[in-house]
Amino acid sequence: MLEEQLVQLLSPEGERVTHAQYPTTLNTDEIIALYRDMVIVRRLCNESTSLQRQGQLALWAPLQGQEAAQIGAGRALRTRDFSFPSYREHGVAWCRGISPAEILRLFRQVSHGGWDPQKYRHSVPTIVIGNQALNAVGYAMGVQRDGADEATMVFFGDGATSQGDVNEAFVWAAAFNAPVVFFVQNNQWAISEPTVRQSRIPLYRRAEGFGFPGIRVDGNDVLAVYEVASAALQLAREGGGPTLIEAYTYRMGAHTTSDDPTRYRFDADVEAWKHRDPIERVKAYLVRTQHITAAALTAINEEADVLAMELREAVLAMDGPDPLSIFDHVYADQHPLIDAGRQEMIDLGLGGVR
Repeated sequence: MLEEQLVQLLSPEGERVTHAQYPTTLNTDEIIALYRDMVIVRRLCNESTSLQRQGQLALWAPLQGQEAAQIGAGRALRTRDFSFPSYREHGVAWCRGISPAEILRLFRQVSHGGWDPQKYRHSVPTIVIGNQALNAVGYAMGVQRDGADEATMVFFGDGATSQGDVNEAFVWAAAFNAPVVFFVQNNQWAISEPTVRQSRIPLYRRAEGFGFPGIRVDGNDVLAVYEVASAALQLAREGGGPTLIEAYTYRMGAHTTSDDPTRYRFDADVEAWKHRDPIERVKAYLVRTQHITAAALTAINEEADVLAMELREAVLAMDGPDPLSIFDHVYADQHPLIDAGRQEMIDLGLGGVR
């Protein structure tokens, strides 16, 4: 029954599947590029976990298992589109051109965000669960009033669909026909709470109650995710309003490095999902039907290793911010209380880079 609900273009075994509504538009080189993205992002994620375990990051939110959902959606975005992540969308950030080191600045605790949102058209991570959905709808309404040929995409997890902010965002998006795509990565677990404890129906069907379309896609199939996301974004650009995409996937690792998933889920379930690995299914397709060489696959792995070592070096070289920067951007203009606080820090000798 589940498979009938999913839009799927590539089976877990790496075999092509046809879908009348979503034909494949990608050529072999573009599929290899998506495979490369996923391999690199997973390698960088694993390196980040190691850095956290070695005390170099305060926290890390792994994405292993969700690479296809993030890369497929991230590559569907156009340059002028704007995206709003939660705290796990490292793959989307990679697609937006943000360097791995910039992504880790927040987790290294040297920045409140890590990058310039306007430069990359990608907002800084949102820690408050679901708040980015309202931000995205507000931005989309602004795009709509500007008459711009743009779309907005917002990413959140299955747990966030239980939040008031997300449901309010659905209301506003529907009422104003905002050019926004809601992309929920249903990785089965809101920390330790399973999706079945949050919704009695598939999450994509929640869109029906708000009056806009919802669709469920195989979140471990990068081809399907790309095509579904591309279509939803184009619909938004053309004035067709919002769409809710549920990427049905699985979080292979912990919620964050402070979590122990063995306390609330069975190893057998994890093993079953390993057979649906998003990277391995594309690899199987490329090897069987596109005859990609072993040398080409090795080159991608070696590139990922090089980037991981560069990331490690960059993280270890990061300096902490000047303590006085805490007073920056509190208000648009100068304020006497802020000025007094800054001067007190200076008098205490706490200014300058630590």
